[in-house]
Amino acid sequence: MSGRPEQPIATGSAADFMPRRLTLPALRDAARSCHGCRLWTVGTQTVFGEGPERATVMMVGEQPGDQEDRDGHPFVGPAGRLLDAALEEAGIDRGSVYVTNAVKHFKWERGEKSKRRIHKKPNDGEIRACRPWLDAELRLVQPRVIICLGATAAQSLLGKAFRVTKRRGQKVSAPFANAVFATVHPSSVLRAPDPRAREDARRAFVADLRKVARYLGRLEREVPQRASSRAD
Repeated sequence: MSGRPEQPIATGSAADFMPRRLTLPALRDAARSCHGCRLWTVGTQTVFGEGPERATVMMVGEQPGDQEDRDGHPFVGPAGRLLDAALEEAGIDRGSVYVTNAVKHFKWERGEKSKRRIHKKPNDGEIRACRPWLDAELRLVQPRVIICLGATAAQSLLGKAFRVTKRRGQKVSAPFANAVFATVHPSSVLRAPDPRAREDARRAFVADLRKVARYLGRLEREVPQRASSRAD
């Protein structure tokens, strides 16, 4: 025996892995070695957020899915493709959006009758452990609008009492953006039981995003008005 103390599987917080200089590239690089929670032993790799450094909109999901875990990029699977199409239909420029997740590793379990990796919801401790990454992203990106995709993302930012079913599509005040909106995660649209239900869910999802697009339009109109008032 070496006599050295055994290293813990997880330290309990991503804060232990923060780089000294906070930039998005530095955060992304540091997150690759994160052992803040035990999910680093479950997922293939850390899947960090991506998008413009000063994005107008930040979209926050729950966690990467199976394809995201394999590819190392957020929202590149079926739910991501649905999201891209919904943003275009709603009139939100996908290039102006930073996408990330409340938890940066894929939590999964093996299906009983197949080899598929089945999504498993992260617990409160895993969400808290990963929160420093999200806080750092918010600080650097400084989005004007945040869209929470699903209950996990919404409750991580707006509190455990927040209910997406009651307040989806509504503007919510928060200290880290001009406004926060919550809607369902696009993966829930894909899980609808039949084609008609999926289409209804898709339309409702796009309707929520259109509310965000209208709010963004009002923000854009306010900027030249304020500039004109200062000039006068």
